[in-house]
Amino acid sequence: MPRSCESLTLEDAKRMLSAAEAKARSLGIAYNIAVVDSGARLIAFVRQDGALIGSIDLAIDKAVTARIFDKTTSELATLAQSGKPLFGIQQSNAGTVVIFGGGIPVFHEGTIVGAVGTSAGTVEQDIEVAEAAVAALW
Repeated sequence: MPRSCESLTLEDAKRMLSAAEAKARSLGIAYNIAVVDSGARLIAFVRQDGALIGSIDLAIDKAVTARIFDKTTSELATLAQSGKPLFGIQQSNAGTVVIFGGGIPVFHEGTIVGAVGTSAGTVEQDIEVAEAAVAALW
């Protein structure tokens, strides 16, 4: 029977965190990783031993940003440049919007079900770790 899904579950989040942690270990970087549900509320979070304290809120805010705008945070970064349609968006939502890579919305059969946010490495590494989390699903 096909899975009916409106939001990521705790089990989904645990699978995502595990995959993201494995990717972070392969990069040799301790990561902060957050998973939010379809309502942009935190389901699960992990801070690997030694992960930067300053990246805790960034990981959570990247996940929330990806969910509330249904776009990757790297896509928002492009759209938020001077002269672009979303210039200044990072100032919205009490300044919690993060517009650099590492936040990815999660879709299931065309429906948004949550998002993941990662922070600790370069933007490219953050994207890789977040992509590993999403790839662990379905």
